Amino acid sequence: MFERVKVDNVSSVQLTSVPAEVTLDDAQTMRGKFFAPQGRRIYDLLNGTNAFLEFEPYGGDRCLLAKRSIKSVRLVNVPDASQLSRQTNELDAFDPYAILGIKSGASFDEVKVAYYRLAKVYHPDRYSAAELPAEVRDYLAAMVRRINAAFAAIEVPHQEIKRAAVERAEPIYTSRPRA
Repeated sequence: MFERVKVDNVSSVQLTSVPAEVTLDDAQTMRGKFFAPQGRRIYDLLNGTNAFLEFEPYGGDRCLLAKRSIKSVRLVNVPDASQLSRQTNELDAFDPYAILGIKSGASFDEVKVAYYRLAKVYHPDRYSAAELPAEVRDYLAAMVRRINAAFAAIEVPHQEIKRAAVERAEPIYTSRPRA
């Protein structure tokens, strides 16, 4: 009988990416990431029996590199989430327009468009099914909080201005209807 849950053409092995800089025999340097089965170290792959390694250069398509053509491999350190949040706190004061990627004083319609664009990119439901490292999940959650805080910082004054305009438009005093 057929299993409904099983898909035949998809590998069940989860791959993790390892950022690296590779120098080949012809002195060409490539930056990108190696792909290793989850739970295996990149050192095991480099010293293993396979003749090829799966590699994806940044901005390029995934390919297989022959081990014998690799002269050197330098692993690139990726900062963890605590370093990322500390860097973002140190580098900029809270500027909601900069966080949303728009000019200061932009119209509220432009603010909404920028907010919805970023909210779609960083929304947690988008990454809920993916198995991501903890530092990536922390970074995505921090970005969502920053985006929401930036939108709230712009939206609250806008709502107050709208409410004040509505209050000014209403008459100050109306007489009771006479009977």
